[in-house]
Amino acid sequence: MIPRYTLDKMAAIWTDENRFRIWLNIEILACEAMNKGGHVPDVHLKRIKKRANFNVERIHKIEAEVHHDVIAFLTSVAEYVGPSSRYIHKGLTSSDVLDTALAVQMVEAINILMKDVKAVRKAAAAQARKHKYTPMIGRSHGIHAEPITFGLKMALLFDEFGRALTRLEKARETIAVGQLSGAVGTYAHIDPSVERYVCAKLKLKPASISTQILQRDRHAEYLCAIALVGASVERWAQEIRHLQRTEVREVEEFFGSGQKGSSAMPHKKKSDHR
Repeated sequence: MIPRYTLDKMAAIWTDENRFRIWLNIEILACEAMNKGGHVPDVHLKRIKKRANFNVERIHKIEAEVHHDVIAFLTSVAEYVGPSSRYIHKGLTSSDVLDTALAVQMVEAINILMKDVKAVRKAAAAQARKHKYTPMIGRSHGIHAEPITFGLKMALLFDEFGRALTRLEKARETIAVGQLSGAVGTYAHIDPSVERYVCAKLKLKPASISTQILQRDRHAEYLCAIALVGASVERWAQEIRHLQRTEVREVEEFFGSGQKGSSAMPHKKKSDHR
């Protein structure tokens, strides 16, 4: 079962509130960068940073009318900021905000996965050492083979999730890229220094080249890495489930005092609940 705190943290990343908060942060950082370049007066930057906010319900209501998410967002922000809002989104195109924010969210999400993979490896390493000499039967195609140790099996788990961690690290590097290059990526209405400033603040790398969007092979690589980790999780879940079967009974999950395994069959120790 996935820990509740992991699910809550992951879910929080993908809420509308968090997504719009990242959008707003990008817009404010862009204004800061343009202020340094003399394109946003100090008084307006101060007002933007003090007043900038949004209302999620209001954004959805506006979007239902204009059918454009970023315009709806900017309209809501402008209602808080007032006349100084004319400097917000200056020189940008919608995908500058959308794709850069998505990169931030994807990095936040993969950081959680990497933390969990490290926890799995730590637990596997401990079991590998503990059961270095604990004998068990080895199997080939599910058939009894030569004896091994349970520590060897746990070392194999540790090694496999090491590769998983490497894949996630590479995927994070690939996806941690932002763009603020304006319409079709030409920088015609925004200086590249703005992109460098915003990306640095967000701990992203500026895209070496972009068009209207960040290229989607980055997202594909990210999803493939996560899918491979999921395959490893499923493979080991099935292995551990098999080893707990009554006919095998080589491993058992922890079962706390007072815990129940079945509402109808009191002899069952393993819970059926997911």
